[in-house]
Amino acid sequence: MKILKQTLILFALVLVSFGLKAQDIHFTQFYMSPLNLNPAMTGVSNCTSRVIGNFRNQWAPVLKSNAYNTFSLSYDQKMPVGRYDYFGIGGAFWGDVAGVHNFGTMTGKISFSYSKKMGGYRKKASFLVIGAEGGLARRGLSTENFKFPDPNNGQLEVIDNPNFFFGDLSAGILWFTMFNEYSNFYIGAAFNHLNQANQAFKRSVVDSLTGTVIRSIDDVNGLYSKFTFHGGGQFEIQPKISILPYFVVFVQGPYLQVNAGTSLRFALGNSRKNKQAFEVGAWYRLGNQYEGKLYSDAFIITTRFDYQNLGFGLSYDVNISELRNASSANNSLELSVIYNICGNEHRGIYCPKF
Repeated sequence: MKILKQTLILFALVLVSFGLKAQDIHFTQFYMSPLNLNPAMTGVSNCTSRVIGNFRNQWAPVLKSNAYNTFSLSYDQKMPVGRYDYFGIGGAFWGDVAGVHNFGTMTGKISFSYSKKMGGYRKKASFLVIGAEGGLARRGLSTENFKFPDPNNGQLEVIDNPNFFFGDLSAGILWFTMFNEYSNFYIGAAFNHLNQANQAFKRSVVDSLTGTVIRSIDDVNGLYSKFTFHGGGQFEIQPKISILPYFVVFVQGPYLQVNAGTSLRFALGNSRKNKQAFEVGAWYRLGNQYEGKLYSDAFIITTRFDYQNLGFGLSYDVNISELRNASSANNSLELSVIYNICGNEHRGIYCPKF
């Protein structure tokens, strides 16, 4: 059964590598991974700078030690421009590794943004933000004993470039409104993979006895451009209690994913001005199969705890798709950590808290 499972995993990876165009990583706690969501969110923070880490473990009940592991580390900061505006700069690094052959992608990128105040005053204002990013990615796998035999003529198909690099470009836009220190609203959109870089591995057919190259296979498998539409906010329903609805829609080629949910935020301590709070929420995720109809993918439970400038987020996906029988309804566990570095700036409220 173990050999069969590894064979099925390998077959699935081969289909993704050679037959289909690649899809992106995703985090359940997308609101705690802003630079991976939209480059226009670079530097959109009430502190001078911030550091964010994310880790996701997926399909462990089925794949065991070969589960999908995704991680990300980012840093960004803002700089005042003139009296009201801001310039943001940041960088992010993420990796995604899965399967017995360590099939995955590593990406490093740099992003920029400019926030323009569109109206309002010190404690109530609206901003328009535009952003862009560029990066370099490495895609690869371990090719040890990785060959595709053809028993009819004694030929083998081998991978010539198990590791290759490609460039990546993205752009985004964001609008947010601060009603007061405890209530806000934002909406944004991003367009990723503008250059649709080729994702195909180069292959050759060789003679199984002599190792002589018979012919080369050069596929073109461009990365689908991805459109992201997202929004959310915080609305205080009574002192020290707020509701935080969020949603995100990903459209990438024939694939569609929708995440939506709501959290309740409870300020801790004697005052709602304290930088201590606890959140709990529930989410629902829809997706589609390749050029197929939408289906229920997961029910998600989320929590978050903030203490001063440090925030911890934890989420758990309960699989409700047809794969729930194989996974015992377990799907993924995700952890996010955010640390805000605040300076001495005194320009009033700037943006929502992420």
